[in-house]
Parts: sequence; structure tokens; C-alpha cells
Amino acid sequence: MKRLLIISPYFPPVNTADMQRVRMSLPYFKENGWEAEVVAVDPKYTDLPLDELLLESLPSDIKIHLVKAFGKKWTSKIGFGSIAYRTYWFIRKKVNALLKAEKFDLIYFSTTQFQICILGAYWKKRFKVPYVIDMQDPWHSEYYKDKPKEQQPPKYRFSYRLNKFLEPIAMKHVDGLISVTESYNDILKDRYPQINRIPSATITFGSFEPDQKIAAKHLNNFDALLVPGFKNIVYIGRGGMDMYNAISPLFETLKKGLIDDPGLFAKIKLYFIGTSYAPVGQGNPTILPLAKQFGIEEYVTEITGRIGYYHTLTTLLNADALFIPGSDDPQYTASKIYPYLLSNKPLLAIFNSKSSAINILEEFGAKNCYSYDKTIDLNSKISYFLKLVINGDATRQEYDADAVRKYSAQIMAKRQCDLFNKVIGAS
Repeated sequence: MKRLLIISPYFPPVNTADMQRVRMSLPYFKENGWEAEVVAVDPKYTDLPLDELLLESLPSDIKIHLVKAFGKKWTSKIGFGSIAYRTYWFIRKKVNALLKAEKFDLIYFSTTQFQICILGAYWKKRFKVPYVIDMQDPWHSEYYKDKPKEQQPPKYRFSYRLNKFLEPIAMKHVDGLISVTESYNDILKDRYPQINRIPSATITFGSFEPDQKIAAKHLNNFDALLVPGFKNIVYIGRGGMDMYNAISPLFETLKKGLIDDPGLFAKIKLYFIGTSYAPVGQGNPTILPLAKQFGIEEYVTEITGRIGYYHTLTTLLNADALFIPGSDDPQYTASKIYPYLLSNKPLLAIFNSKSSAINILEEFGAKNCYSYDKTIDLNSKISYFLKLVINGDATRQEYDADAVRKYSAQIMAKRQCDLFNKVIGAS
């Protein structure tokens, strides 16, 4: 059995998107010949929401090494509030001890806390252990460089310069690369030609059916967020101005419907939940201001605070229909599409036409999946969908069985292991 050491600073019960790949893959690594251990930050050193139910999805025999982190109160004053910086020393020390005492065949970084990945080059040089990086998002990105300051992430200029310096340290020595979309690999291969010689693969997130059973078991444990008496259409995920191109056609269509047939369209309530990554109570609305521009804020609810993962699943199941908006960044993949698909609820999806999510949804046979930049007569298509929901004619969506299996977490885990084997030269 080959041995895999996974570096995932955020890990259950911490509820973040970037630990989902590892969480959903862990049950299947062993059947593919890999025994995994995880190095993560002790949850008490984070300020993110916890979801204890996430622990129910983990295999009982997985060894998890929890490390400390410096307090954010002090490090954020000098621009290093990210968990990657706060825990760098502790992860380095812990993994040094593990690699001295035991043999691991491969180190796997699966996180969007990319700065921690520079440790891969250090461990490779010191302990001769190869490493793989999972690109769930871009690390050094030019996307926000020309955006107005109000659209840039906090401390963007500082992060931009630092990431531009750190990324080459990790990428010039990496032994394998996984990304959620082919464009991430292409950009890195252009930037670092040596990557063309190493194993790489595009592996999306997978659908994890055991989550549905856990959610169903705890269905009555969560506060109801949806108002009865309306046709509730729900999106749960991050917000941001980069999604305005996808959201605006929906708001525009609802606005027109309220003018032309108020008795019908006033039955709709749109929800945008968990739109900010900021700690609870500190997030700024990004969707409600757009709703106010259209004069439909009465029909739009934005909850900036993140909710638990299984609270998310039960809220999706309680909705009348679901909505997924994409970013104006064509590289955006919407990793959360699979819980939407597994709910089998009527779904409206609007993306940039270059997003890989469009192709995935089409493979599943998803109806009402459109691009905001190429779909002809988009508003009439949205209006038709809304009327189906209002009248109760939007039926349960069934998806292609081959696509469901192809994009399952089990198959995605096998594909990761196939790449791991290539990296270490094993069959």
C-alpha cells in the first residue's frame, strides 16, 4: 500500500469549499492502493463556521494530524491574516517530524491556501518526497489587476505581489498537477514550461451521495431559512460583482414580470445565501445592492453568513427550484454544482459561455442551462422557467446515469490516484 500525506489546512469540521475534494476522496483512496494521512489546522485556530456533521462522512481509520496556528488578531496587523501564513511554521515542523520518522511516497497539497505549497519544494529537497498540487482556483491571477478598487479583494495589491513571488517557488519543482479546469493547467504550462513534462490532469469536484443520507438523517436539526407561502428559488454560495452578468438577466426578467403580471410573479422569492467569506456578521451584501438597482429588493433575500454544509443540502431540498449563477471570469467552474444536481430540483443555471460548468451540466442533461453572453432571447427562457415554478409545473429533474457515475467522487478519487501513480512511476 502506497502512502499519501495530504496537506489541507482547512478540514472538517471547518466548513470551507477547499477541503471538499479531500473529504469526498478519502473513503476511496485505499481501494485504489493509497493509504492517506492528513495534516490540518486545529479548528480552534480558525474563525470560520464549523459543521460537526462533516465528521460523519470521514472514514473512521483516517489518521489526522492537527497543528497550531498563530493568532489572527496579531498577524493580520502586518498583512498575514491568512491561515496559510499563520500555520506555515507549525505545518513545516509537523511534516518534518513525520517525514523523519516514516516513509511517505507522495505529498498532496489540496487547498486554496496556496502559499503553504512552497513547502513542497523544501520537503522534496530535504526528504526526496515528490509532491502534487491541486489547483482548485488560480493562485497568482491577473483577473483583478485592472478591476476598480471596490471590486478587488482586501489587500489585493499586497497579495498580488506576494503570490507572484511565491508561485514559482512551488511550480518550478512540482511533480504533478491537478486542476478543476483545463484553463488553469494551460496558464501554468505557459508560465512554467517545465510543467509540460510532468503528469497533469483536469479533475473536477465530484458528487458525493453519502452526503444526501447524512442530510436526510438530520433534516429537522436546522433552522428554516425559506419563507412559506412563496415559490422559493435558492442559490447558496459566494456572491460578488463578477456574478452580475449572470444574475442581472434573472432580476431583469423578474422586474418585467412584476410589471406585466404582478399577481403571478409576486409569488416568487429569490434567496442568495452564504454570499460572503467574511466571519458571521461581518460580510457585506453584494447581491442585494443589485436587486435594489432593479427595484425588486422586496423579492430578494441575501444572507451573507455561511451556513453549515448539511444545512445547505437540506435548504436546497426544501426549495421549490434552484439557481446557479456563474462568474464573468470564464475560468470559474462552480464547484458546488453537484449538490444541486443530486437534489434533483428544477434548476436554472446561467454562466459565461466559456465556463466548463456549461459542458458538465449538458452532460448531465440539465434543462434550463444558459450562457448570458450567447443565449438568444434569454429573458423569455428565464420567464418560461419562472412561470413553470410558480404554477407548480417544474418537475423533478432526472439526470443521465452515465454522467452521474462519471462525475462521482469515487471516480474522481480513482483519477487522482491514477495521477499519483504516474508521479511515482507505479502501476
